[in-house]
Amino acid sequence: MASSNNDHDQVKSAGLFERLWGKIVKFGLMLKKLGQDDPRRIVHSLKVALAVTLVSMLFYFEPLYDGFGLAAMWAILTVVIVFEFTVGATIGRGLNRMMATLVAAALGIGAHRLATLSGKQGEPILIALFVFVEAGIVTFFRFIPQMKARYDFGLLVFNLTFCLISVSGYRDDEVIRMGFERTNTIIIGSCTAVAVCVFIRPVWIGVELHNQIATNMEKLANFLEGFGDEYFSVSENSQNRDKSSSLQGYKSVLTSKSSEDTMANLARWEPGHGRFRFRHPWKQYLKVGTLTRQCAFKIEALNNYLTSETQTPQDVKSIIQGPSVVISSECGKALKELATSMRKMTKSPSKDPHIAKSKDAAEELKTVIRSSLCKHQDDSLDIIKDGAVALLLFEIITCTEKISEAAHKLASQAHFKDVKPRVTPVQENSGNDGPHHVITIEG
Repeated sequence: MASSNNDHDQVKSAGLFERLWGKIVKFGLMLKKLGQDDPRRIVHSLKVALAVTLVSMLFYFEPLYDGFGLAAMWAILTVVIVFEFTVGATIGRGLNRMMATLVAAALGIGAHRLATLSGKQGEPILIALFVFVEAGIVTFFRFIPQMKARYDFGLLVFNLTFCLISVSGYRDDEVIRMGFERTNTIIIGSCTAVAVCVFIRPVWIGVELHNQIATNMEKLANFLEGFGDEYFSVSENSQNRDKSSSLQGYKSVLTSKSSEDTMANLARWEPGHGRFRFRHPWKQYLKVGTLTRQCAFKIEALNNYLTSETQTPQDVKSIIQGPSVVISSECGKALKELATSMRKMTKSPSKDPHIAKSKDAAEELKTVIRSSLCKHQDDSLDIIKDGAVALLLFEIITCTEKISEAAHKLASQAHFKDVKPRVTPVQENSGNDGPHHVITIEG
């Protein structure tokens, strides 16, 4: 009996060990996937470790420790709080923390000195009044959209620093020395974090925004280029459509506003780098992103007809198939040209012919719909459904044109390179024994 119990306990322990080991292996695979998906995460972790190690020298070397004492801990705390994944976020938090600490420390010391003039009885009352007024005003400022977008962290640090220095000064007569040491160590920590972030494998948030806008255009283009074949090849009784295909990539564009706004606000903190100059037109990126999202909502409505359980009969669809495919394809090509030129930071007029062709196809589609309503009275409801698809395609042409205009304005403001078109048509020999002519046109 005892032997049976021991065997049961051993089996139970072995099963528990296997489950524990399985969780450890699963966790390790997850960490491996995180690093493989974006190796910059590993680099960022090492950069943070390096920055923390550097500011820790304030404790390790006696001359430095004698100068700052326990206040050196604020430098380590600052690096941990300030260091972000991108340069813009790190510089923004670092400058916010330094300026907020400097101003709040000066005002806190001034409030403390002013309160001491009122004597022992009036000093706590004045300090409490100063803290009340400052905390109320600064907290209210955090509700202002412009302040919250760029200076929310600074206002939070200002509130904390002012309260700590003014209140602690009531019990500590060395408030000036304390404020000076704290400010110096915070500046050292912020500068260390910014220096490591900028000079060692920097990740520029402006580049991330630039690439995201171009990627969003490509996602819309992929849907539009594939919509025609997908919609008109679906038979009436087809129910098994792949809703997770590459055509569904546009859905991430619908929810991109928050990330674009955040990246644009952080990109303003970054210095000029590469072809991104000082005072780069980040607001224009947001305009392009807004127009791209509006087009994505039109595509979402168009996708509902693609994935609908009740499909228009194929013979009715074929009435508008020709011009509709042209509109969808040409708009997709125009958006893809815009995305390519944006990635290369060049001005390219090659998108204009695609928009012109889509407009010509739209006029043809209008004529087809008018004539079809007259000829096919029995299928008028199905024709109206196809008319709704056509109306969405017309709106997508307008959206594409607006995106093109906004992207052209961005290219001008950001000083993208001009591309000189080089056309070399060769006259083929079609039964003519005359000489061949090569014509080169330089823009």
